[in-house]
Amino acid sequence: MIDLYTWSTPNGRKVSNLLEETGLPYRVVPIHIGRGEQFAPDFLRISPNNRIPAIVDPDGPGGQPLSLFESGAILLYLARKTGRFLPKDPADEFKAIQWLMFQMGGVGPMFGQVHHFLRAAPEPVPYAISRYTTEARRLYRVLDGHLQGRDYLADSYSVADIATYPWIARHEWHQVDLAEFPAVQAWFERVGARPAVQRGMAVP
Repeated sequence: MIDLYTWSTPNGRKVSNLLEETGLPYRVVPIHIGRGEQFAPDFLRISPNNRIPAIVDPDGPGGQPLSLFESGAILLYLARKTGRFLPKDPADEFKAIQWLMFQMGGVGPMFGQVHHFLRAAPEPVPYAISRYTTEARRLYRVLDGHLQGRDYLADSYSVADIATYPWIARHEWHQVDLAEFPAVQAWFERVGARPAVQRGMAVP
């Protein structure tokens, strides 16, 4: 059984969503980041960057235990372990990976800054709020343009959709009305209707 070290954040929910989709048995180990539990020595041995999520798979490659941190790496590992949610055709596989990287390098970091400066900063920082909300809206426009006439980010439902959905689920935190981005809204509703996603979003 896989141990999932996680908390109720978009990055954590990427992995719980994928685990629910695959049906792999897993156990949730909550890491309360508000209490600083991510700095505990036992957790740092698994995730030296003191970030959730992380996993420990006792049945890793070659039957050996494997611990992983970084949500993108975990998604790729689980997709390859199960043979699901990553296309078999190399060209299609890299289409999915490019949108996974778009989430990892753009959506996650930029939306995270919006969360911080709108919700957590001790005092308003107008330049930072403008900078990151403007960039967040640009990323929504990129997604909306790409999703025109498409059901998913790649040619089929993949790790790219699984990674991106939990961040779009906080669109209200970004002060974004999804009605402004109808293709994103339709995709969001499509992905959110999946029972596995509904279960994964409730973890922990």
